[in-house]
Amino acid sequence: MFTGLVQAVGRVQRRAKGVLVEGCSAFAPLTEGDSVAVDGVCLTVAELIADGFRADVSEETLSRTTLGPKADRGGVVNLEPALRFSDRLGGHLVSGHVDGSGEVVALEARSKSWHLEVIWQDPVFGRYVCEKASIALDGISLTVAGCVEDGSRFWLAVIPHTWTSTSLQQLKVGTVVNLEADLVAKYTERLLAGAPQFLSSGKRATPELSKEWLASQGWS
Repeated sequence: MFTGLVQAVGRVQRRAKGVLVEGCSAFAPLTEGDSVAVDGVCLTVAELIADGFRADVSEETLSRTTLGPKADRGGVVNLEPALRFSDRLGGHLVSGHVDGSGEVVALEARSKSWHLEVIWQDPVFGRYVCEKASIALDGISLTVAGCVEDGSRFWLAVIPHTWTSTSLQQLKVGTVVNLEADLVAKYTERLLAGAPQFLSSGKRATPELSKEWLASQGWS
């Protein structure tokens, strides 16, 4: 589990069936088996190197994220070690399991922030996006400033600290980024859509989602 607060910016390179990640000295030492978010992708340390680690990467990860193309060209990546129970949760709960990709469709420098606009490549994930919701973009915890009705296109106001201390300054219109929707929103949808309830008879039934049912469960 991660927070989306980037602790270092490094580089990733292809190595046989895996990747080599460099630039981890800011949060060293690492040990084999540790988890590190690389551009929002949770990777396991398989082998230590001087300033980073080697990790094995599955076909699923390569097909769903930008990690493969970045590794092929030695691209810049955001790095964050796994959250410890004693750490402050300064961002939001990030699992490191990327939902899909998004494309930067607008980028504008403003007086006190950068306006960043992104569209999901698969619009089905837009249902997890709403104004003031959290989203992880290349592993960075960001707040949604606004979105279209179905959430498939949304925009963010990036503060100067986040802009200068992450890989966001490398972005341009057309760049593809990793996106992970709010974990709480996904679990809430799952529970409300199909959570079985026990009846007095002991049999289970799935209730119809309605205002009356929500009220009986304590929602107002």
